[in-house]
Amino acid sequence: MASAAEQLASNLNFSAFSKAEDLKKRIWFTLGALLVYRLGTYIPLPGINPDAFARAFQGQAGGILGLFNMFAGGAVGRMAIFALGIMPYISASIIIQLMTSVVPSLEQLKKEGEQGRKVINQYTRYGTVLLGTLQAYGISVGLESSAGVATDPGWFFRISTVVTLVGGTMFLMWLGEQITARGIGNGISLIIFAGIVAALPNAVAGTLELGRTGALSPALIVAVLLVAVGVIAFIVFVERAQRRLLIQYPKRQVGARMFQGDTSHLPLKLNTAGVIPPIFASSLLLLPATVAGFANTGNLPSWATAVLASLGHGQPLYMLMYASMIGFFAFFYTAIVFNPKDTADNLKRHGGFVPGIRPGERTAEYIDYVLTRITVVGALYLIFVCLLPEILIAQTGVPFYLGGTSLLIVVSVTLDTVTQVQGHLIAQQYEGLIKKSKLRGGKKGR
Repeated sequence: MASAAEQLASNLNFSAFSKAEDLKKRIWFTLGALLVYRLGTYIPLPGINPDAFARAFQGQAGGILGLFNMFAGGAVGRMAIFALGIMPYISASIIIQLMTSVVPSLEQLKKEGEQGRKVINQYTRYGTVLLGTLQAYGISVGLESSAGVATDPGWFFRISTVVTLVGGTMFLMWLGEQITARGIGNGISLIIFAGIVAALPNAVAGTLELGRTGALSPALIVAVLLVAVGVIAFIVFVERAQRRLLIQYPKRQVGARMFQGDTSHLPLKLNTAGVIPPIFASSLLLLPATVAGFANTGNLPSWATAVLASLGHGQPLYMLMYASMIGFFAFFYTAIVFNPKDTADNLKRHGGFVPGIRPGERTAEYIDYVLTRITVVGALYLIFVCLLPEILIAQTGVPFYLGGTSLLIVVSVTLDTVTQVQGHLIAQQYEGLIKKSKLRGGKKGR
């Protein structure tokens, strides 16, 4: 068994990749689907004046619209048919996950396996349509309120805008599912990844242009690049980090045969919540600035103006609230996606136990104890990664394009995709070894 694993590892190289025809088809399909997505971000919404909208968008680029524009690959800034992006689907998924913890019928569906998962996915699609419709209608009203943006305001413009934007979101949801099924990697994550990475060359070129004109010193640009590389390496290290709990299984007898006890591990990720806490925190913090941007700030009271100024990027209050919200959502979302009691019940059902811990309630308490402590480390890691770019921007003035949230998404999606590619290569190599062993066995039989 060990020799087979060593042979798999030694053969896992570019020659193995060249022979993996199914993997190459999956990669080409994924690239083609992402190309379709990128083309859609340049098709403008019917009935708007692009130049007038570009001028109106400039005043809101620093608010929540700027965040959505980053996730949508620039489609919001161009008001394209994919302007809503995949965010309504992600929001609906998160809402359904939260509801599965408080609604008994949904919690029961979650435990019914594949059939229950299909029903929950259907509810998620319905939620996507509902959220997308509300957001698209709000966008249509906002476009009409901006002078010169809507060429023919009225109900026909609103209905056509809602149908186009919701249709674009549903198409992206379907495209993401197709990538997951027929391509490589998680389709929804790859769509967000493609949107973020697409603007990276322009951001790098803009930074280098600032260095050429003398606005930024070359030493500062090199230092920022080194910091970015170090942060990426740190993210890779932490995202791979796990706390493994030793699980033992007792001896068992099946018929006349006695099976020896076995040991395994229960892996607990250091960052169980993933990128959800920074996304939630960013959205909530940027919401007041966005609302104030649409409203007439001259009519706001002085205290509201002072609060809005304090919530600007790089301000101490913004940093403090950002860090606090990330920490809160890290614990909150971890509690939603991982239930120590269900894990302990599954272990007890299959005869597994943690050495020195009584099965059942005591095991659940122990898992919760360990999970709470590693979540503290995970929350501190998220706070560090998300605040570091903000500090760099505030102190040095460098246009650090990849903020903490986008950097986490890019690195996490890259790691997941590379892992899936390696899994396909290992499966192909393993099948090849099995075929060779069968051929050798057939020859010996003759």
